[in-house]
Parts: sequence; C-alpha cells; structure tokens
Amino acid sequence: MSIAVLATNPTDSNTEGFLPAALRRGGQVLLLTDDPQAHRDAYAGTALKDRITITACDVRDHRAVLTVLDAHDVHAVFSGSDHLQMQAALAADYLGLPGKDWRAAWATKNKAAMRSRLARTGVDAVWSLRIDPEDELPPEPMPFPVVAKPQEGVASENVELCADREQLIAHLGRARARRGAATILVEEFLPGELRTLETLGDGTRRHVLGGFRTRLGDPPNFVEEELTFEPEPDPIIVDQVLAALDALGVGFGICHTEYVVHEGRARLIEVNYRAIGDQCDLLLADLLDIPLFDLALGVHCGDALPPELGRRVDGRARVTYLCASSGGTLEEAPDAADIVTDDVALTYRPMRERGVRAEFTGTNRDYLGVVRARGREQSRVDAAVAAFIAENRWTIR
Repeated sequence: MSIAVLATNPTDSNTEGFLPAALRRGGQVLLLTDDPQAHRDAYAGTALKDRITITACDVRDHRAVLTVLDAHDVHAVFSGSDHLQMQAALAADYLGLPGKDWRAAWATKNKAAMRSRLARTGVDAVWSLRIDPEDELPPEPMPFPVVAKPQEGVASENVELCADREQLIAHLGRARARRGAATILVEEFLPGELRTLETLGDGTRRHVLGGFRTRLGDPPNFVEEELTFEPEPDPIIVDQVLAALDALGVGFGICHTEYVVHEGRARLIEVNYRAIGDQCDLLLADLLDIPLFDLALGVHCGDALPPELGRRVDGRARVTYLCASSGGTLEEAPDAADIVTDDVALTYRPMRERGVRAEFTGTNRDYLGVVRARGREQSRVDAAVAAFIAENRWTIR
C-alpha cells in the first residue's frame, strides 16, 4: 500500500504518531511538503529516515498536489495539518479514495464559512463581520466586546478581544502589519467555559474519544495554558456539539472541536478538522490505550471503525504549557524528561531550544515547553505537574 501524506512543517503528531502508523501498514509512504529540508533534518537519525520518500511540492496548491500524485499509484491520502485538509480531501476525491468532504474541510478552515453554514442550518447564529484587506471598518454598531481573528488563522495568532471600536481599529492595524493581505473576521464574544471534543469517524460511525477543559491566559489574547482531560463529557452537551458538526458535514476522520458552554448551551468556537495538537494527541492515545493514530489513518485507507473502540475511561490527565511572558533569548530550561512516580506518568518536552531568541507574540508560539501527565487520580496528576514546574526554571534574557 502506498500512502501519501501532505505536510508543511514537521510536527510531533507526524513524527511520533501518523508516520509510524503509516509505516506499520507496510508499503511506501510518500510525504509531500513545501519544506523538504526541514523534514529531512527532523527525521535524521530516526527509523523514519530511510523509509519515507520526501517530495517537494507546493502543498497549499491542490493543483500541485494532484500533479505529483497523478504520477504515483497512491492508495490513501492523508494530512494532519490545519492548512492542508481541503487539499488532501480534494486529492482523495480526485483519485477516488476515501476521504473527507472537501466542502466540510473548507467550511471548517474558513471561520466565516463556518459561521454562515451554522446560521443557514439553524444551528447557531453568531453576529460576525468579514473585513477584507482593502476595507475600512464600517460605521455600523457592533456588539462589543468582539473577537477579531484571521479568517483562516491558526495557533491563536492575531486573535484578540476588543472592548471597543478604538481597540478594534488598533488591532486591525497590527494584524495587517503582521499578516499583510489577510481577511479578518470580527464576531461577537461568546461567554462560557472553554472545552474541546475529540471525535473519530469513518463516515458511517462516529466515536467520541473524550474532551478537555481549557484554561486560557489573560485577555485580550486567547492562549491555551492548561488542559484537563474529561473522559466522559456531559452527553447533553456532546449531542449539541455533534449536531453542529453534522450541520458542517464533519464526520470522517479525526476532529478537534473547540466550544464554550454557557447556561447549558454549547456554542462552537472553531472546528479543527484534524487531531488535537501540541502533544495532546500523544497524551490522548496513551490515556485511551487504543491505537489512535492507526485507527485515524485507517479510515483514509478504507477501514471501517469497530462498533466499540475499547477505550479506557478511567484515565485522568493534565497538560500545562510554559509560556514566555516577553521576547528574548531562552537561557535556562530543562531537558526533555520522562518520569514515572506515584502512579503518574509525566512527560516534559521542550518547544523552544535554549539559546533561541524569539519575539513575544501573545500566541501559542510563545510556548517554551509542555508538561503532560496522566494517571488514575486527578489530584496526583496535578501534584506531579506542579512539582515538576516548581523544580525547574525557564529563564528568558
């Protein structure tokens, strides 16, 4: 079997998850990327190095992807990237292979399209306004506070809570200076507790894998600082989220949905039609004790999901991100660590190397490292994470 994987930059999800899963199926793995050297460097010295064919391709352009894949006998097309779900879906459809509906991939990537589709189907109406790069802010009244975000953004980049018109105008200026010709979506602020729902489907059957409760940093930015695992979220809330996903056409493959719960009602923030990232997918696979990456890749290879996954629901976990509070050079930080103590398995992974200088962004790109821990008792998990952080230092000059 030949599996084509579309990727931009190397990620832990690919290196530790999906690429090993693809190799376990046997056959060839063809990796299409617009940064081949980064992938060669990432896989050097690993078992992946000699078993993956890396091919240069403008993967954001579906025409370039189709041109490359037309020259290969490909049996599955997959991507774990936020940016490439529609391209992978289009390629699979073109080749007559299992895959996501490209319309659903587009409606989830494009936040304005998501809001429009949810409103048209009667699931949820959220006030929103698209502002194209050449547009000025219109004079119409707005329901402040509002959230301004890039229409196709990722990693909380250039997402800001704006209390009034003056703040919104200032934010638009900064966002345009950083991103150039990008459409900004302004929408009403949705109050409530931020949660996630993780799902896996094959187009016919869909499984809920669990979810996370998310703690954000201080406004006006929306940086995720901590996530606590929920093995069995409230079924009433889950049904509301699944109804919204159905309205968007989302039901194939793995999906990470962010939503808020306010007064018993779930309202979508965004849908990431791929696995949860920043190490949470690796934690999820360990917690559930199922071959998560093999199952998620398998549906793209034509496998049907079993009626029951046999996932464990007795696991508890916490993920904490160590965030920079200013720009500068990271001078002191711990090395990667794997620690098992007091029935808790704790993993620390650096997300910025010592000696690297970076500007402060107010986004996920300020992460210095991530601590993830799992066990059977939440109190012990929390204590292990707190102890590790207290025993180490992250210093920026």
